[in-house]
Amino acid sequence: MKLRFKHQKFQADAAKAVVNVFAGQPYLAHSYMMDKGYEGNLITGGTFSNISMFDEEQYTGWGNQKIISGLSDDIILNHIQKIQRTNQIKPSEKLEGKYNLTIEMETGVGKTYTYIKTMYELNRAYGWSKFIVVVPNVAIREGVYKSFEITQDHFKEEYGKKIRFFIYNSSKLEEIDHFASDNAMNVMIINSQAFNSRKKDSKRISMELDEFRSRRPIDIIAKTNPIVIIDEPQSVEGKITKESLKGFNPLFTLRYSATHKSDSIYNMIYRLDAMEAYNKKLVKKIAVKGISESGTTATESYVYLESINLSKSAPTATIQFDFKGKSGIRTITRTVSEGYNLYDNSGNMEEYKNGFVVSRIDGRDDSVEFINGIKIYAGDVIGKVSEDQLRRIQIRETILSHIERERELFNKGIKVLSLFFIDEVAKYRIYDEVGQAQNGIYADVFEEEYNDIISNLQIRMGEDDYLKYLESISAKETHAGYFSIDKKGKMIDSKMKKKETTTDDVDAYDLIMKNKELLLDQDPKKSPVRFIFSHSALREGWDNPNVFQICTLKQSNSDVRKRQEVGRGLRLCVNQNGERMDENILGKDVHNVNVLTVIANESYDSFAKGLQGEIADAVADRPRVITPDLFVNKVIKNKQDQEMVIDKTTAQAIHYDLIINGYIDRKGELTDKYYEDKSNGQVKIAEEVADSAESVIEIIDSIYDEKHSVPTENARNNNVELQVDDDKLAMPEFKELWNKINSKTIYVVNFDTEELIQKSIESLDRKLRVSKIYIKVDQGAMEEITSKESLEEGSLFLKSQTDTYTHATAVNSNVKYDLIGKLVDETKLTRKAIVRILQGIQPVVFNQFKDNPEEFIIKAAKLINDEKATAIIQHITYDVLEDKYGTDIFTEPTIKGRLGVNVMKANKHLYDHILYDSTNERDFATELDTDSNVAVYVKLPDGFYISTPVGHYNPDWAIAFYEGSVKHIYFVAETKGSMSSMQLRKIEESKIHCAREHFKAISDGNVVYDVVDSYRSLMDKVLK
Repeated sequence: MKLRFKHQKFQADAAKAVVNVFAGQPYLAHSYMMDKGYEGNLITGGTFSNISMFDEEQYTGWGNQKIISGLSDDIILNHIQKIQRTNQIKPSEKLEGKYNLTIEMETGVGKTYTYIKTMYELNRAYGWSKFIVVVPNVAIREGVYKSFEITQDHFKEEYGKKIRFFIYNSSKLEEIDHFASDNAMNVMIINSQAFNSRKKDSKRISMELDEFRSRRPIDIIAKTNPIVIIDEPQSVEGKITKESLKGFNPLFTLRYSATHKSDSIYNMIYRLDAMEAYNKKLVKKIAVKGISESGTTATESYVYLESINLSKSAPTATIQFDFKGKSGIRTITRTVSEGYNLYDNSGNMEEYKNGFVVSRIDGRDDSVEFINGIKIYAGDVIGKVSEDQLRRIQIRETILSHIERERELFNKGIKVLSLFFIDEVAKYRIYDEVGQAQNGIYADVFEEEYNDIISNLQIRMGEDDYLKYLESISAKETHAGYFSIDKKGKMIDSKMKKKETTTDDVDAYDLIMKNKELLLDQDPKKSPVRFIFSHSALREGWDNPNVFQICTLKQSNSDVRKRQEVGRGLRLCVNQNGERMDENILGKDVHNVNVLTVIANESYDSFAKGLQGEIADAVADRPRVITPDLFVNKVIKNKQDQEMVIDKTTAQAIHYDLIINGYIDRKGELTDKYYEDKSNGQVKIAEEVADSAESVIEIIDSIYDEKHSVPTENARNNNVELQVDDDKLAMPEFKELWNKINSKTIYVVNFDTEELIQKSIESLDRKLRVSKIYIKVDQGAMEEITSKESLEEGSLFLKSQTDTYTHATAVNSNVKYDLIGKLVDETKLTRKAIVRILQGIQPVVFNQFKDNPEEFIIKAAKLINDEKATAIIQHITYDVLEDKYGTDIFTEPTIKGRLGVNVMKANKHLYDHILYDSTNERDFATELDTDSNVAVYVKLPDGFYISTPVGHYNPDWAIAFYEGSVKHIYFVAETKGSMSSMQLRKIEESKIHCAREHFKAISDGNVVYDVVDSYRSLMDKVLK
């Protein structure tokens, strides 16, 4: 399998933020460098036109062109502040270094991908081509190198070139020469120990070496004026390293991390922290299976409550207890009902004689009560519990979670992986006297529990392929260990120094990362491994997108943060085509598919509290309450993508409306009503900024609200599995409804090119604004020589005046731009159409091209593409296909929820319960369920969708009314909290428009599709 990468807005925004800091810098290819301190003139084409102009022996290579003098510190700071306001970040009061820029990105969202993309964007905009990536350790270094490898083809397709990258090695100094002499994009990856420790190898970078022509490697690197990227600066930048980094002579420095130290955040220009990453569905949802060892029951009787199982009849419980057999005492697992007697079923073990008869199984709080008064909850273990027994429970729970997730995702082509962290290899693999490998205790326990679970698995209807898959993989071959390896090929514990929590064993990371793509292959013949055992010291520098379960089989360690533990599994998963399963593909189902379950060796409450505390620390700089100051000077955008800066008066109006609408309390904290209205799309915003409601809501959501921060779900709480009601499936009303709406369609777009040209011209005239390039001119005169000291100090010239000009033609007239060709590439329109557009715009608009060609091309292409997208939607038609949806979309995948939280019982629904996404949907379903006119209805599953140019669209409801009760029609509804098109996102408006065209194509007139905000508005439309 080959991982496929896609363009994502947040990554492009992060790259754009860096590029925009230097807006006004011209595109300049390279400058050449000389060993003896000479620096050559600008070489625009990347090659020397007159090689005799210098001594070839003195030539070193190519360097990044320096930032032009016209971009003064004041201008750079102004750029940074504008970017910060746009990205809802508190503006910097000053430049913190020259130049230090901070980018915060949550683990799992593609931080390395983002800074590689940023390199390409900087190269495209300004011609800069020399980069150094500094990492804190070998683990992250190897992970970064792998990222460069697997993204090469993806970026080549987008930018038409590849980066040459290498890991610094003090014994391979020819790489330094190549780095300096090559005029293409070059990246050196180096871990901080390679240049700032006292080891002999580390000192070589700053030594004059015979084998390096008596030069110092650091001097050659410094002459390139590299852009330095620090990955995880909080782990890199000690006092010594900060000083050592100056030796690289960086043009500027970029810092990327999810957990920056509060005292080392320099000019932050982009932030995507844990809270925002979750809210934007860019990482997996975190669920926790906690295990609580209860000491309050005063019993020596071992009982573990695994789960409560709800069904149409009475609920059951799965419990684990001791059993005395002929060969001794062992642990057994049984599914029990009320009245079950543990004493009778344990081989009459005395420890269960005192009232261990199940008296009540309660699905509302996931509990079991015995007649002796003892009550335990799912995940509780009581009685005499050994360390080995707790680890067995963790392993079993991991396998159970794995199987549950795997059977849900199997038909989606998504392979499920589970990861066990252990603290010593011997618990997984041991070796006899002749070196033969044998199972350690954890491997034995895993195989025992796996075989027990699989042998008792109840296969559902339609799971034949999944059953064959399970039967094709044995317990022994489905787990593997990823550890350090000695010279004899034996697994060994990772070597770590004191106070270190992460190993630098290259062979262990090499093994993990070489198998990254293979592990994702669902074919059991190629890749039967689904369960990975790894040393706890290997928690950094690698991850796999399809890790869905993480189990830490070791004692809790205060040095290991919970965010670090879950970091290996936060990435969104991929399918068998290597496609990322994000919102573009899954829609609102992202967090139903992408769930990371942590099997914790502590209670759910304890783990969740610890994780939430760490997230709170990570977003400590976010405001905690809503005040008018939160909005002042923030940049918002309206529906026309026009920017506006909020002034103090408007900020007070927004704040006042939030109070009036009950969205904030007296302390300024957000209320439940705000979150309820937000889930229903009904948030009311002050009329002064109503056209920019989405931007204002983003500012509101930027505060840290402890009650509604990143939710950590209790994995044991999904206790309802929706079942299709076969009687309703057979109803004539449902059959008729289904026959009316189950046709598939294909869309065709045939827009008017002339109309697109005219609209593009209007848009460019109205919106295209390009920043100018700055040139700074200093004037001065020679002063009188007053002393030998003044001559030696070079103080003969005194600057008398500084002027800044914005005259682009003086920058570099040798650089040629194929304006038409670039716009054709970006918009996919014909050259003829692009020429017509450029000829039609106002001269004053077109003349901006001279001011800043690169920015002109980027912004013009975006505006033309916006008009093109609108034209596509407005000129779309649908044709009916012979292919139809089958009723199997109602039975797979399994739909689960929590009774009373997001699930309610139903009478007229196709399923026995309804899973709702908002209170608005819940209220709508309640009305449907009690209306005598309604025969049957269904909340359409995600498998039922309409193809559109802007992604799949899944309508909410399909409703059949009894014939004769109302005008006999079949209704397909989309429930929205707000009917105002101004408050609907543009992409939603586009999908709704496409849905109308789809239903027009398949309907004979008695199927109506419309958007409603309540059951009353539905009936108003039905009764018309």
